[in-house]
Amino acid sequence: MTLAALVVLAQLASSHASSAPVAPAAPAASANTAGGLTWTVPKDWTAGPASAMRVATYRVPRAPGDKEDGEVAVFYFGPGQGGSVDANVERWFAQMDPEPGAKKPARSQTRVGAIPVTLCSAEGTYSGGMVGGGASAGKKPGFALTGAIAEGKAGAVFFKLTGPKKTVAAAQKEFDALVKSLKGA
Repeated sequence: MTLAALVVLAQLASSHASSAPVAPAAPAASANTAGGLTWTVPKDWTAGPASAMRVATYRVPRAPGDKEDGEVAVFYFGPGQGGSVDANVERWFAQMDPEPGAKKPARSQTRVGAIPVTLCSAEGTYSGGMVGGGASAGKKPGFALTGAIAEGKAGAVFFKLTGPKKTVAAAQKEFDALVKSLKGA
């Protein structure tokens, strides 16, 4: 094929290409597998938009009276990456400014089979969310955070549920079920 023919074909292809945005590349792990772990996603949760920083994002339906849905962000950075469990729990707690009457931040340890899991929770004004492009999602009063950091054979997997207090409280059983479903891959 001549160079002129290739140029014409390229112009035709570009003029007929879809104007839909190209989806970002999928993370190295599937939506329910990372760090040598697998888990089961609750049926009421729906997959959210893809992100280069997240293994998965799940939308948690809002509780009656709440103005927005909750979100579960799942992070995996690789073996030995993402910081220590302690540093992440402290960072998550720092994202919640205490409010009058809010529960104090809490932390506990458990095991799911042989998998060590650190659980944490906090309430207050949430200021840790990021939206597309890395811009801050702003301060959100009346929020709660429930987190789990599971130590898989290939590194820690971070599960962070945030949303209005009633929504997070309503999703707690489902979040606990997700944590209890953890298995080594």
